[in-house]
Amino acid sequence: MEKEQQDRKKFNEYLEAMRETYSEQVVDTLSSMDHNVLDLDLTAELLRYISLQKPEGAILVFLQGWDQISKLHDKLTSQTLFSEERFIIIPLHSMMPTINQRHVFEHPPPGVRKIIIATNIAETSITIDDVVYVVNLGRVKETNFDVANNIRTMKAEWVSKASAHQRRGRAGRVQDGECFHVYSQLKASEMVEYQLPEIKRTPLEELCLNIKTLKLGSVHPFISKAMETPDIRAIQLAISSLKQMRAFDDNEDLTALGYHLSRLPVEPRIGKMMLFGAMFCCLDPILTIAASLSWKDPFYIPLGKERLADERRRVLSNNTRSDHLMLANAMSGWEDAKEHRGEGSYCWQNFMSSNILSMLSKMKGQFCDVLHRLRFVSNRSPKHIDANRNSENEQLVKAVLCAGLYPKVAHVDKVPFNRKTGQNRPPRLSTPEDGRVQIHPKSVNANETTFSSKWLLYHLKLKSTSVFLHDTTMVEPYPLIFCGGKISWDDDQGHETVFVDDHIKFHCSQETAHLVIKLREELDRVMEQKITNPGPTNWSPASHEGRVMRAIIDILVMQSRDTYDNDDQGFVHSARGNNRHGGNDDDDDDDCYDDEAGEAGGGRQYGRSGNRYNNDDRPGSSHWRPDSHRRRIQGNPQQGFWTQK
Repeated sequence: MEKEQQDRKKFNEYLEAMRETYSEQVVDTLSSMDHNVLDLDLTAELLRYISLQKPEGAILVFLQGWDQISKLHDKLTSQTLFSEERFIIIPLHSMMPTINQRHVFEHPPPGVRKIIIATNIAETSITIDDVVYVVNLGRVKETNFDVANNIRTMKAEWVSKASAHQRRGRAGRVQDGECFHVYSQLKASEMVEYQLPEIKRTPLEELCLNIKTLKLGSVHPFISKAMETPDIRAIQLAISSLKQMRAFDDNEDLTALGYHLSRLPVEPRIGKMMLFGAMFCCLDPILTIAASLSWKDPFYIPLGKERLADERRRVLSNNTRSDHLMLANAMSGWEDAKEHRGEGSYCWQNFMSSNILSMLSKMKGQFCDVLHRLRFVSNRSPKHIDANRNSENEQLVKAVLCAGLYPKVAHVDKVPFNRKTGQNRPPRLSTPEDGRVQIHPKSVNANETTFSSKWLLYHLKLKSTSVFLHDTTMVEPYPLIFCGGKISWDDDQGHETVFVDDHIKFHCSQETAHLVIKLREELDRVMEQKITNPGPTNWSPASHEGRVMRAIIDILVMQSRDTYDNDDQGFVHSARGNNRHGGNDDDDDDDCYDDEAGEAGGGRQYGRSGNRYNNDDRPGSSHWRPDSHRRRIQGNPQQGFWTQK
């Protein structure tokens, strides 16, 4: 309250000083101006003034994001003054098609003025030599890290003085220019000198991992020597995260997994996903997903065709309920289109950038080369047959995603029913740390109203107007149980409740719980051995690791009615009883599945003692089915061993 009073007093003094230079009308306008609201009407009026009163020259307008660019574009094109005969109005955003971005650098014909409406991409990344006028609204969408709530945030912030200076410098690169700042001098004086350093606005897992890899001592004492020291809570969160994914041990020392993750040029969770993709031999789709999550997806925003672009992404998802598998399908389709010389048509039809797809393809090759040097794969090609024998298996690919992304899991709490339309509405979701969250409108699951499972994985969670999950994948319970956190169980009158990290629960029969606990223990041992001694997976029936991993795959894809109760699963918010059993502490081999007969759980066959599986042999397995000469992961809402009631 005291700060607000001080700001108001300072602003009133500023207005009084302005009366000596400017008219009452100007001062009154400034007094009623809300700097927290972007005034696009004032911006359009300023552009009108420049267009009518100033000599020829391109105009560069700096806005904070796509929504504002789209609104200003519509506002200008609806006015007679800004007709196509006299003006070329070009939106410039990182999500725009490359062909639109090229128009930015082209000089218009005589008598035609160019107006570029851009984000801060035009601040330092590019130079447009015919810009004479800059209109700076002084805002930028910036990603930060909320340490208190352990979440990334994205909101509009005032630019720094350094950024405002950069924007002013975009005017008149080859001749005299002018810059119009659409905010007061008082606001300009209050701006920070420079943007907050990255070490203070991003998670620190990669930094902590590198400190231990380079043997620079304990993490916190080393980081405390930095010129700009991050919040100690951010350091603690990073260390806790690395321990959870087993990159650090309890003493904060580097594990074998941590060593391998430090060698991969991606964030640790994506690196773990890549290692599991190599070990489970579904490498190609996983590398596509890893490359896209590490850099950017290949889709652009077509102005005025946003809904059509959303529909194309849903088509590419092919009923998998997954943004991540959609990316794999998109890349696979592009690769097939290239072979048939249909690359341009494919990209145009699906609103994709061929340049970004080419870069993602190169990144996949680089990732595979690193995995080869670490001895996890036998060949440098992401498409080598030995590394992709299970790449058509949708449920396995989702399980590998879970191995990397966990504990980034949301629960579908409810699918509301609209009585007026007689249809379901988009689902209500929650996470343990955030409560209510929403699926971002760009996700293929944003408008889905039916889910065969109540669990969604995600990679990017951002808090803006709400907490949004930007990319999601629906998963059945088994990927969470086999590839998630530590598991345990409770006895419950002849049935079992299986817990993952104490806060995710599933109900099932004792028989099923016993089986999955034992298989998880076996899988953990196999994974630890493979991480410690890397090498391509031996899928021979005579190999213990092959039998264990094939048993896991069989369960992931097998259909059964011996299931959990769909209405009695979710996040746990209260303490449990005393009947809990630890799921990862039993090192004996009793009661485990029989390696030779492959039998457990009342005679169900999950292992094989004979011939090698083909995909067609696997019950319920899914394929990259040809569709218009494209291979895709084929979705099946009814697939999975734990089915819904």
